[in-house]
Amino acid sequence: MTRLSAAELIDLVLDEGSWTSWDVAPDRTGVSPEYAAELTAAQEKSGCDESVLTGEGLMKGRRVAVVMGEFAFLAGSIGRAAADRLIAAINRATAEGLPLLAGPVSGGTRMQEGTPAFVQMVRITEAVAAHKAAGLPYLVYLRHPTTGGVMASWGSLGHMTVAETGALVGFLGPRVYEALYGKPFPPDVQTAENLYARGIIDAVLPPEEIAEILDRALTILLAPRHGVRPVPAPIPLTPLPDVDTWDAVTRSRRPDRPGVRRLLKYAASDVVPLNGTGQGEHDPGLMLALVSFGNAPCVFLGQDRRGQTTEHPMGPEALREARRGMRLASELGLPLVTVIDTQGAALSAEAENGGLAGEIARCLSDLVTLEAPTLCLMLGEGNGGGALAFLPADRVIAAQHAWLSPLPPEGASAIVHRDLSHAPDMARAQQVRALDLLDRGIVDRIVAELPDAADEPEAFCQRVGAVLEHELAALLDAGPGSPADRARRYL
Repeated sequence: MTRLSAAELIDLVLDEGSWTSWDVAPDRTGVSPEYAAELTAAQEKSGCDESVLTGEGLMKGRRVAVVMGEFAFLAGSIGRAAADRLIAAINRATAEGLPLLAGPVSGGTRMQEGTPAFVQMVRITEAVAAHKAAGLPYLVYLRHPTTGGVMASWGSLGHMTVAETGALVGFLGPRVYEALYGKPFPPDVQTAENLYARGIIDAVLPPEEIAEILDRALTILLAPRHGVRPVPAPIPLTPLPDVDTWDAVTRSRRPDRPGVRRLLKYAASDVVPLNGTGQGEHDPGLMLALVSFGNAPCVFLGQDRRGQTTEHPMGPEALREARRGMRLASELGLPLVTVIDTQGAALSAEAENGGLAGEIARCLSDLVTLEAPTLCLMLGEGNGGGALAFLPADRVIAAQHAWLSPLPPEGASAIVHRDLSHAPDMARAQQVRALDLLDRGIVDRIVAELPDAADEPEAFCQRVGAVLEHELAALLDAGPGSPADRARRYL
């Protein structure tokens, strides 16, 4: 595949003529004559004085800092001088409050320098962590190839990570593996496409599409947190029709009922999907994204009814993916929106072996203590612990026919009456309806269905979106609630 140089990719991503280098000449003190000759040859070959270029520029008019690898300089390897340059640039981006774009391409640590170069990854990682701790975006584009210590440090710490189409991306270089073990590395493992399929990276895109996705992400990540124009509260329909509990349950189960995908299609002003835990897990029953409703930005965690099937119900990996979203919201100071719409978490040996109960508990703990404003939308079915794991929030809104129950009503009927026929009576007795939860103070606001979301999907989703925009604008102004306040609504 054709590999762009660092300068070519910078020119492709940044506005024309906006690049300003931050680099100073590297210190070559104490370098052996043999190594000095290699460095000189690398400079002549690449046109660069080191394996990374750093600086700033404008991307669609927005000021950004950039650290970019150059493979033509000793395979993009990182020695002490390259590490010093990287760290200086990351620290400067942090001090100046700039979002940081990283484009690593590297075979890893520079073997000519050995362990003293290898341990620089600790310093680089600390600098990236400090940048993120300052609430500043760190976005990564993994290029072909990115391996070794680079992949295991600044290549894997992005708030959002995209990889180049067809890129070789992984930890152990395939040549090293073959030399050590006498056989080729298994094919199609260390590829961008495989990492995406396994929930390790967020997208796979060619270089010419990078500026667009990075700009959209930064538009959400850097949206104002304060002074957002207040959005008038949508006029509620009062009084809401007193639909029978079992009628609400059956309506919520209609296969044509709008879920999170149609909600975002009709109600969001922008959506940048993310993918997986970043640690090798992905669940199609969860949608993780950066989203704006009007001018209000958020991290969005939606239980996706389309991705939850009998063969693949929502498992513990979905909750671990959700917890990635919670961390993003906390790190970036963005509101978090959770959406409940699930037939229930998986009841299986695999789910038990995956620590399902513990993941529910950790989601509850993370949400109750999250240092970011939180908003929960009860959109449809709300079965069991898998639904409860998304509930704790500063504000809770619900679709009129949404509900929340410790078990499906049929399961409750089986426990109490040893049959399924009492499910409607159990649903009524257990006060599962959104209207019942409103009376108890668990839900703050109901969004009407006229008469059913499935019969008016676009209009319903737009009403929900208007409420989300209104609530998010208020939460951005108010800030996160305390854990005690979040728990108090359940008294």
